[in-house]
Amino acid sequence: MASKVKPLNGFLHCSGSKNLIVFRDGIQYVNGLCNILYNSFCDMTESPKTDDSSTATESPEIPSWVKFSEKDNPLLDDPEDEFSIPTVPFWAGNRKIQDHRTDIKSIVSDIAETDVDRISKVLKGQFQSPDDAMQTLNGCSVNVSESLADQILKRFSYDWKPALGFFKWAKSLMGFKFSADLYNSLVDVMGKCRKFDLMWEVVEEMDQLGEGYVSLDTMAKVFRRLARAQRYKDAIEAFRKMERYGLMKHVEAMNSLMDALVKGNSVEHAQEVYLEYKNCIHPNSHTFNILIHGWCKARQINKARDTMEEMENHGFVPDVIAYTSVIDYYCREKDFRKVDEVLQEMEEKGCPPNAVTYTIVMHALGKAKEINEALKVYEKMTQRGCVPDCSFYSSLIYILSKAGRLKDAREVFDDMSKQGVSPDVVTYNTMITTACEHSQEENALQLLREMEKSGCKPDLRTYAPLLKMCCRKKRMKVLSFLLNHMFESDVSLELGTYSLLVHGLCKSGKLEHACVFYEAMVLRGFVPTDFTSEMLRKELEKMGMEKAKARIGELILQAGSQRRV
Repeated sequence: MASKVKPLNGFLHCSGSKNLIVFRDGIQYVNGLCNILYNSFCDMTESPKTDDSSTATESPEIPSWVKFSEKDNPLLDDPEDEFSIPTVPFWAGNRKIQDHRTDIKSIVSDIAETDVDRISKVLKGQFQSPDDAMQTLNGCSVNVSESLADQILKRFSYDWKPALGFFKWAKSLMGFKFSADLYNSLVDVMGKCRKFDLMWEVVEEMDQLGEGYVSLDTMAKVFRRLARAQRYKDAIEAFRKMERYGLMKHVEAMNSLMDALVKGNSVEHAQEVYLEYKNCIHPNSHTFNILIHGWCKARQINKARDTMEEMENHGFVPDVIAYTSVIDYYCREKDFRKVDEVLQEMEEKGCPPNAVTYTIVMHALGKAKEINEALKVYEKMTQRGCVPDCSFYSSLIYILSKAGRLKDAREVFDDMSKQGVSPDVVTYNTMITTACEHSQEENALQLLREMEKSGCKPDLRTYAPLLKMCCRKKRMKVLSFLLNHMFESDVSLELGTYSLLVHGLCKSGKLEHACVFYEAMVLRGFVPTDFTSEMLRKELEKMGMEKAKARIGELILQAGSQRRV
């Protein structure tokens, strides 16, 4: 064990000589680390999904109503784009780029086009309905397979018209039925896009296919999507009618529903479900852990403690999951005296903290600018024989980075593999965000390259800081490329990413491009926040861009009608 921790001791003991930097809460994925960590050890029914609206695989053309120069496509030919591409970019197939004005799109187009790419090109159009998308695909010569269909649904997971249109078209060509897993993916797409009537139509079609197509996995997706849309009563009603699909209301199904309600920010409804069914469905320890986590998340620690007592009354001993939820509560309250008390209580009851527990404590201390105390957590856990995992390392890298200790953060990152721990998507995202925040463009892109070479699949949070940096630096060519790269990585654009682009481009004075993404956002069925709409409208008014302002006004009205639907 000693040999495993030795490489980190060098900087852990010299921490006092470093200057500290004030912590900020700007990195959403790190702030939510405790929730991610909770999911990693509390075996919930469904892992969070990545999102997207794969319309803008590349920056859209500037429409006529917002043209500002004689350029045909300013996104691909911008005089302010002075970004230095890495010498051997992985996207160019090891081809060197001699000129920073080289059109990245032309390089990408040299890559062999796959059947998925051909279908994607067709589906990137604007469609009035799924049937329109289906008709557009007629005559498209590709070999439809289960894996191809799965990839298309991922690319268009936030764009329901082309997704459903493709599914119908592919189904008409197939000589066999799609699998239940693929139908479940379609259920999830309809739920993400809040097309709940269509979601239920897909479920009914699955039921007609028989052979156990509708499963608990199907219903878990239904519960989760309804709960995230705050349709709590509908989620509970879906549970009540499970038996019509041949599914039993057992404890795993009840836990799946309660977990969805807690993650949808309504532990109260989860409690109602527990009280309604506890006499006919015997709860297990997981049932109580869900409620304890929910009450802690809702900042109601007394109810969490009451639930722990009830857990014991049912013959279950509160475990590391229950106690870690309580510690998470006190960490968010910055009550570290209570944290120490709970840690002591765990030891006394023979329930030692695990890596997740220590990670939450270390992360909270780091955010509270208690860097030295945060780093001591590492020593404490290793002394107790608890081996750091990937989440712990990711949090440690974040803490060091936010304290300005970039070299130490990189050393930890490089040392992970030597300790037998492979960086995951959160680790890479942390490193990429740090590089972007310090305007280390080439380093950020090289990390993206390393990530792919290691087989770690990027997600939305991988690209968000890169896109934000491009907006800030006015790197329109690189922005265009990254959006293509997202699409090819099956990472779809969703409302948050569109909003990030509109805000970032407004701040950097790229109003024409902000308008492009705003229009794409609305036409894809997303409803921008009032803040986003007003920000863009005011900036256009300030610059005297009346025609563009009028068009944005039309789009605001269209978005308003979508909200009412």
